Amino acid sequence: MSRYRRWFAALALVVPALLLGIYAAIENRPSRDGAPVLGLTLPDASGKDHALSQYRGKVVVVNFWATWCAPCREEMPEFIRAQSELGARGLQFVGIAVDDADKVERFSKELGLNYPALIGGYGAVELSKTFGNNLAALPFSIILDRKGAVVHTQLGPLKPDQLRAIVGKLL
Repeated sequence: MSRYRRWFAALALVVPALLLGIYAAIENRPSRDGAPVLGLTLPDASGKDHALSQYRGKVVVVNFWATWCAPCREEMPEFIRAQSELGARGLQFVGIAVDDADKVERFSKELGLNYPALIGGYGAVELSKTFGNNLAALPFSIILDRKGAVVHTQLGPLKPDQLRAIVGKLL
């Protein structure tokens, strides 16, 4: 087989594989539409339902967390500060706990949460996967702009400077 035929034969194998890989990456990319989150209605620890649609028009930080997750617990004091300082400008944090209501209620009171801590259960992990949390790990956060588009996703804790820079551009 000539050198050119071998080259074209290799190319005939590589190009379809490359195109298939590009197609798979496009089809499996995380959703940039925040509608699945804004369409949720979840209970808080006392059982009262909260429709996330009430936050349309705000910059929304949705944080998937659990009481047993140390990195989750570390980032939450900054969320409390940011909610206090920037809430009047249109920032809204929403915690979706992958935990049971009793633990969430105790932890929320202990920490002094000033934003909703909703109970998502293990279905919340599945929801987070649609936004790129392929490892199903916590914490996982998504930030929605005022139009409801996902502008940032974060696996692992959001650092204070990073959080402030992202939401500062959106407020």
